[in-house]
Amino acid sequence: MAKILIVDDSETHLYSLSKIVQDEGHEAITASGGEEGVQAAKDHVPDLILMDVVMPDLNGFQATRRISKNESTSKIPVIFVTTKD
Repeated sequence: MAKILIVDDSETHLYSLSKIVQDEGHEAITASGGEEGVQAAKDHVPDLILMDVVMPDLNGFQATRRISKNESTSKIPVIFVTTKD
């Protein structure tokens, strides 16, 4: 069972992705924005991060840069998930 962090500012997307992750037998941790996602990555050190791109406080690219520069979280793979074309 993997621990997967889902970072998205949309409650609907957080719910949908959490359900998919949990239905596959994994643990879902959620964060509702980039800043919260960076902190959750440090606190939980997940096996994978599903990261939204467009968020108001800190976008997905900025959050991923912070995560990749932190020694304790730099090895966590990040997959960008977005509804934008």
